[in-house]
Amino acid sequence: MARQVVVSFEGATSTFEMSKVDRSKLYGRRMRVPLDEHGEKCARASLTEDGSVMVKSGMTAQGYFDEEGVWFPNKELVGITPEGELAEKQDSTLGVEQELEGPVKPEEVLDLRLQSVYALERWDVDEALLDYLQAGDVFKFKFNYRADFQAETAFLIANPEGDVFALIGRMTEPVWREAEEVIPTFEADEEEDDDDLDFEMF
Repeated sequence: MARQVVVSFEGATSTFEMSKVDRSKLYGRRMRVPLDEHGEKCARASLTEDGSVMVKSGMTAQGYFDEEGVWFPNKELVGITPEGELAEKQDSTLGVEQELEGPVKPEEVLDLRLQSVYALERWDVDEALLDYLQAGDVFKFKFNYRADFQAETAFLIANPEGDVFALIGRMTEPVWREAEEVIPTFEADEEEDDDDLDFEMF
C-alpha cells in the first residue's frame, strides 16, 4: 500500500504520495560490501560490553534489556512524560486526513528541528491549495509516520514549478538570556602600544 499524506484545507481534501528525500537520491552513493571467503555478503553484528551476546542488525528494535539483564519487548514498553505520567500513544497519520493550519509565517519553519524531508507526488490535490503553495504560502499539520508517543510537526511547502515537499521535525523554543552584567572594556595603555616592527622575527 502506498504511503499517503492526506490533508484538508477550506473543506477540500488533498492526497499526496510520499517518498523520502535523502543524500543518496540527490547525489548517488557508493558503498563497500564486505564478503567472506565464499564471496557471500557479510552481516554486521556487535558484541555487548561483557561479550556474552552477539547483537545482529534489527535486534535492538525488538526490545530492551534493563540494568539487571531482564528482556522487555517493545510491546510492553510505555512512554513517560517529563512529569512522570504515562504518555498517550499517538496513532500514525499516514492515510488519515489532517487539517492544515495556515498559511503560517515562513519564520516558523526556522524553529523546526528538521529530521526528514519528503517529496510529495500530487495524486488528488485541490487546485486552490496548490495555488497557495506555488505563491509561497506555508502550511503546518500534524505528522506521525508510525504510532509512537509524540507526534511531529510537518510544514507543507512548494516551489514555483509546483513540486511539493513536507518538512518533518519537532518544534523548538529558542531561549534567550540577558547578560547579568556588562562586561567591562579596557583601553590599551598608550605607553605599551608599540607599532615598531622587529624585522628579526621574520
